[in-house]
Amino acid sequence: MKTALITGASSGIGETFAKELAGRKNNLVLVARSAEKLHELANICQNQYQIQADVIVQDLTAPAATKSIFEVVLQEGLTIDLLVNNAGFGDYGNFAERSLEKQVNMIQLNITALVELTHLFLPGMQQRQSGGIINVASIGGFQPLPYMSVYGATKAFVLSFSEALWAENQDLGVKIFALCPGPTESDFFQRAEFPKSAGESSKQKLTSAEEVVRDAVEALEKNQSNVVTGGFLNHLIVNTSRFFPRETLTSLVARQFTSFKQNK
Repeated sequence: MKTALITGASSGIGETFAKELAGRKNNLVLVARSAEKLHELANICQNQYQIQADVIVQDLTAPAATKSIFEVVLQEGLTIDLLVNNAGFGDYGNFAERSLEKQVNMIQLNITALVELTHLFLPGMQQRQSGGIINVASIGGFQPLPYMSVYGATKAFVLSFSEALWAENQDLGVKIFALCPGPTESDFFQRAEFPKSAGESSKQKLTSAEEVVRDAVEALEKNQSNVVTGGFLNHLIVNTSRFFPRETLTSLVARQFTSFKQNK
């Protein structure tokens, strides 16, 4: 039985990944900050799907967090066949007015922890000539995001990094890709501190976490370098840079995001 390690597993896309992979008879290693939520999810997956679910309570913005996770996995004698780098968050507002600590933590979680975990677990997959890594990016990684400048930049990094590793590992038996969802049912808007009007206006456009995860599993099987989820509109959004100058596109995004402030 294969084992998947999922970060940010306590809610949203991460929780859905856990249930989907458990249903496919994968053992789990669940990583997040919330011990209560993780243990509850682990019990559900074990009882419903008859798999083994281990829990690692860890804040990935803490120093040496990824090394601690890797050491626990080694001590338990586990082999990670699939790494899902899902943990991440965003922040809404004028960059100069937002908390610097929050921006740095975002970079640590969205980029640094993802790179470190990939670097720790990828060599073993290459040696076994099997395995997979799913890095959760965003459709926001395809163009600059005014008023979410750091978040958009982190997801652009994840997209580029993942596609490069996809190419590096083509002949090594390891599948790596960037999962690029659009607005998805989760607590993203609340944690990013969007105005309530933004969350309300987006409700009709939200993709379910179940749909995102199903698309991800299918993309992994096909060995794609990236997958954009959420239907035609999201595919249109990620391809607009082919038809408009970057300045024009960025200005359009800025106007859209400032409208949220005006409609508080």
